[in-house]
Amino acid sequence: MSMLVLGVNHRSGPLSVLERLSIAETELPKAVEALVARDNVREAVVLSTCNRIEVYAVTERFHGAYADIRDFLCDQADLGPDALHEHLYSHHDDEAVRHLFDVAAGLDSAVLGESEILGQLRAAWEVSQQAGGSRTSLNLLFRHAIEIGKRARTETAIGRGTASISHAAVEMAVEHYGDIAGRRVAVIGAGAMGEGIAVALHAAGVGDVTVVNRSPERGNALAERINGVSVGFERLPEVLGGAELVLTSTGADRHLITPDVLGPIAHGDRPMLIVDIAVPRDVAPEVADLDGVTVLDLEDLTAWADRGRQQRLVEVERVDALVGEALERFTVESTSLQAAPLVAALRGRAEELRRLELERHGQQRLDPATQELLDVVTRGLVAKLLHEPSVRLRQQAGSPQGERNAAAIADLFDLG
Repeated sequence: MSMLVLGVNHRSGPLSVLERLSIAETELPKAVEALVARDNVREAVVLSTCNRIEVYAVTERFHGAYADIRDFLCDQADLGPDALHEHLYSHHDDEAVRHLFDVAAGLDSAVLGESEILGQLRAAWEVSQQAGGSRTSLNLLFRHAIEIGKRARTETAIGRGTASISHAAVEMAVEHYGDIAGRRVAVIGAGAMGEGIAVALHAAGVGDVTVVNRSPERGNALAERINGVSVGFERLPEVLGGAELVLTSTGADRHLITPDVLGPIAHGDRPMLIVDIAVPRDVAPEVADLDGVTVLDLEDLTAWADRGRQQRLVEVERVDALVGEALERFTVESTSLQAAPLVAALRGRAEELRRLELERHGQQRLDPATQELLDVVTRGLVAKLLHEPSVRLRQQAGSPQGERNAAAIADLFDLG
């Protein structure tokens, strides 16, 4: 049984490919079910964010599982294997574990140390658990990943400063304008990203914010939090007409801002900046050709974040050390779990023999008090005899000595 991760992220593939691979939150359970229904995938977690699509899997056979997951991603993106291959990366066993821990710790993010990925990992894991995709092995792996993600941000300074995609989007706008306080701003989408954007805007001194959201309840709640106003999508053209800065991050499966929507209200004498951090993009590419309109997307954000990485690189070594410790702890615990079925089988066989011997010698003819005493004594004897072999099997799991001992016990006791 092996660990495997296959994926495409902001470094390995362009935004146009990530858009095609993106899986809506509501579709994630079906994606997990489809993966574990394949022949070589026993467990699976699907992580789909604005910067990556990754499948973490427990597999029976590496090559068969690689093909199964690759084909799943090809179907999702409607791309042939050759077209996807140049953007696809994979990690196996220890490297797969290390990769997940790096992701959780913020070392693999466009914004080094960003905090949003930890919540996204937890959400992906919970979806997989509910869909039956994450069981013993991936539950253990993701529990360790969440733990190292928290430690990285509490025990080092990797997450200080701009440590989220949403905050980076606002800082890009500040860099573009010099100062955004007093400008008329529209925030499209009131999900986790939209909330992060709105909070960052409020901290930057922006007081005139209109939240555009499909759900009135969520939009109103966010607007109240930042002293803004909330409207529905039917008023989007009106809001765009009065905005100087637009930040958008919805989960829509189509372009919300198109030349047809924005063209009639765009004016070259009143520049507009649009920062689009949605995947798929909320803004049609042609919008960037309109007079007075500047569009920045996740590829621009990645380039912007790369310039600021030096500020946090001094913390990477400390986070690397924490990740190394976490990998060792996970290896010890996971190898110990590998011995559990053999230990359970050994104890089950001993209990079966104990009962058969008691029955053979007519325990039922004894009085109740004697029967109970005999039962207690024989149970205790079996437990004591098996204690040391059980401990050694767990401690030595994964080592050559452990493999030899496990094979010997399975053979001697006919445990299959």
